[in-house]
Amino acid sequence: MGEQEAKAVGFTPTVIYQIHGERTTADHTKETAGILAEKQVDLLLFTGGDGTARDILDAIDGKVPVLGIPAGVKMHSSVFAINPTHAARVIISYLQGELPVEQGEIMDVDEEEFRSGRLSAKLYGYMNVPYEPHLMQSTKASTIQTEDEGEQQRAIAKHVVEEMKCGSLYVLAPGTTVKAIADRVGVAKTLLGVDVVLDSRLVASDVDEGKLLELIQNRPTKLVVTPIGGQGYIFGRGNQQISPKIITKVGKENIIVVATRGKLEGFPQKRLLVDTGDKAVDIMLRGYIRVITDYREETVIRVE
Repeated sequence: MGEQEAKAVGFTPTVIYQIHGERTTADHTKETAGILAEKQVDLLLFTGGDGTARDILDAIDGKVPVLGIPAGVKMHSSVFAINPTHAARVIISYLQGELPVEQGEIMDVDEEEFRSGRLSAKLYGYMNVPYEPHLMQSTKASTIQTEDEGEQQRAIAKHVVEEMKCGSLYVLAPGTTVKAIADRVGVAKTLLGVDVVLDSRLVASDVDEGKLLELIQNRPTKLVVTPIGGQGYIFGRGNQQISPKIITKVGKENIIVVATRGKLEGFPQKRLLVDTGDKAVDIMLRGYIRVITDYREETVIRVE
């Protein structure tokens, strides 16, 4: 569980736990984390998403501080750095004694709500994490569906649908604002999936990267995304099906970002974020972009 990778980059690791076979399980993660906690390590690092964070929570009982390096599909929790590079900066600052420790929330999708057709996150507990708000992601927050919020989402949908071009594919990422666009078109939208519309018809539902690459070949395509509430990610959290390959092929000029004014006001440092896993693509996406916030209304905001 990491020995070969550590050696490959020049470390000399101490092996504290071994498994037999090639597949690791949640129990392996918990047992390893428990051993590290008993050894009172200065900082326990883990790579993954909310599921891994919950495993670590179960195993260490607050004995040592932790830091999550984002690499999962779901990352609602506030124990993760914004991206791996930021994680390195947090680690260095913390080990040099420059950062305090605060409690970070462990959040994950509420499975009962999800089975009922509703998407919400559930609080599972807290872990101690180095505190650096500019380098750590916030907890994912659901947008409060007030009457004004719903009206703005419908107004955004009206704007986007009126601008849709015949013969162009529209890739609809997850999110309630994007769902309002699907509702306006008259097609079903999956809660956590990526769906594809062509000429007001649903041509593919809950697609993966491979299917998307197949669909966008030799056809004009628009990516319709909305930032994650409370965090501000437009790529790299919850929509990993839209991979760096797809973003590069479609082009930055064909990305449509939608968000209500209320959602934008809730973002830390008034910025949007990207963490696609491809440094060149992240750099390409940075800068100022237009976000559709109402019918015929756009806001310019910075992407980092």
